[in-house]
Amino acid sequence: MTASPAPRAFITGCAGTVLTPDEVAFLEEAAPWGLILFRRNVESPAQVAALVAAFRATVGRPDAPVLIDQEGGRVQRLAPPHWPAYPPADVFARRAEAGDTDGAAEAARLGARLMAADLAALGITVDCVPCADLRLPEGHGIIGDRAYGATPPQVAHLARAAAEGLMSGGVLPVLKHIPGHGRARADSHESLPVVETSRAELEATDFAPFRALADLPLGMTAHVVYAAIDPDRPATTSPMVIAEIIRGHIGFDGALMSDDLSMGALAGSLAHRAEASFAAGCDLALHCNGRLDEMTEVASRSPLLAGEAARRCAGALARLAAPEEIALDEARTRFSAMIAAS
Repeated sequence: MTASPAPRAFITGCAGTVLTPDEVAFLEEAAPWGLILFRRNVESPAQVAALVAAFRATVGRPDAPVLIDQEGGRVQRLAPPHWPAYPPADVFARRAEAGDTDGAAEAARLGARLMAADLAALGITVDCVPCADLRLPEGHGIIGDRAYGATPPQVAHLARAAAEGLMSGGVLPVLKHIPGHGRARADSHESLPVVETSRAELEATDFAPFRALADLPLGMTAHVVYAAIDPDRPATTSPMVIAEIIRGHIGFDGALMSDDLSMGALAGSLAHRAEASFAAGCDLALHCNGRLDEMTEVASRSPLLAGEAARRCAGALARLAAPEEIALDEARTRFSAMIAAS
């Protein structure tokens, strides 16, 4: 059997609930590493499973990663009536802050395990969870209740539990937003946040949960400027932040993807943004909005996956394992009782 050619080092979206002929032609030519799904791509379980299968058949790789943001709360692409509503991370955080740290971690782990069951049934293999950003009073509400708390030990503990729940269900977690979005005063979907905090304070606070979780297989950068480290570029396009902080101080050696290149925090063309993210040290460029012209532009600047980037991506996929046995109906009843008691 002839081995499939190396994929290109980017993750793409698509426009709707099925692949269009133009998208099929693009995917065949561009060969992205993975596909990310959003609410616009979701109609029913059978439809999502068919879309996932069609993507893998088109790129010719049965193990091609398919990603989704399924955090719970405000960020839940699979929603009722076909899938359960899950609580945001803040529910677990408040339980821990009330003194039941072990119960909060157990609930976070079980909730993630149940989400993994939902995703695995559709063929989705990567969930962009956990969000290890701190909940800080000065931070923009874009993080808010998506955070597992305000202190590094609690955030690391609960985020670890969520990551373990996903992995026990056969789904890879993505650690985000490295090295920390919680202190940002702007929504990076709309504009570029600048954090003026000293490096020493950032290392003691914002960066600390990520350092505790540095062994996770996949990570996503923050479109945030840390003025004490690189006043000119956000983490996604900063060689200094990626080398000195993400790979250095934090010690993350997993596959590192950019946050969505189409977000308002970044400037310049999509081609420039992709080039800058790779030059800074990202392994994968992420583009989410499903606009074919933009997808084509990102693909044109995305190299074939090779070298250290290929090693890290292969290492991440190697950590996918068959789901552990679980009695789903019983687990869902137990999880509902946990949340009701929170």
